[in-house]
Amino acid sequence: MTEVLFYHLTESKLEDALPPLLDKSVERGWRVCVQMKDAARRELLDQHLWTFREDSFLPHGTDESDFAASQPVLLTISDDNANAATVRFVVDGAEPPPVDTYERVVFMFDGYDQEQLEGARAQWKKLRGEAHSLTYWQQTPEGRWEKKA
Repeated sequence: MTEVLFYHLTESKLEDALPPLLDKSVERGWRVCVQMKDAARRELLDQHLWTFREDSFLPHGTDESDFAASQPVLLTISDDNANAATVRFVVDGAEPPPVDTYERVVFMFDGYDQEQLEGARAQWKKLRGEAHSLTYWQQTPEGRWEKKA
């Protein structure tokens, strides 16, 4: 059974909330794939992950790089798992691959984007029906994550 987490962004943008979660994943030794809808967003996140913190960097690459398979964090617009990730982040309302091939799947969605909200609700309903372990996290006004369900 896959652990599925829903992260409801209400106080910050994806660019602010995603890097610390990816950083923690890498610290735990997890291989991660981050799936988004389009190449422009992938390129923006790719650039951002190199510069989001001054004191270090988050090792990552894109599915277009020559060494995609060896990346600890891979940014992609496809549903492939080129880096053999066990954790998949699905952002911006991207359509995920079957979740049962991962140990953990994290949906991150913008609480102010109606399309992303509806997509997250549809995924929640579908995955609950498949008997996965689901949790729902929402940001507090301070930007911390609080478990709601």
